[in-house]
Amino acid sequence: MGNSLADANAFKNAAAQGQVGIDPDAAQTVLNKIRTGKDAIEALLQRAGDLGQAPKLGNNPVGNAIAAKVANRADGGGDSYAAALQNLFQQYEAAESGIVTAMARYHEIDQAAAEPFRNV
Repeated sequence: MGNSLADANAFKNAAAQGQVGIDPDAAQTVLNKIRTGKDAIEALLQRAGDLGQAPKLGNNPVGNAIAAKVANRADGGGDSYAAALQNLFQQYEAAESGIVTAMARYHEIDQAAAEPFRNV
């Protein structure tokens, strides 16, 4: 499986360079779904800090180690729940930006493609 964030950014860059255009009417449904998903992820991110609470497993070396590990997995390092949500949010942002740009470029690309036929 590819890197979804890299793919979303590649699409966004292609749209910015005018390599892709999307009919705004056709893309509106997709854009609405992306925005709904992005809003849901943002809400989860706002509450993700609550997951960083260490569970109470007893005051002993094993309980303390497991509690710290669980808290870190939820709200800490690179493989944490919060990091995964942030990655997904960035994918949504890149996809949204790419679609909005491609929608704006659609008419520009369409006009450029039609230009050679106007002077015939």
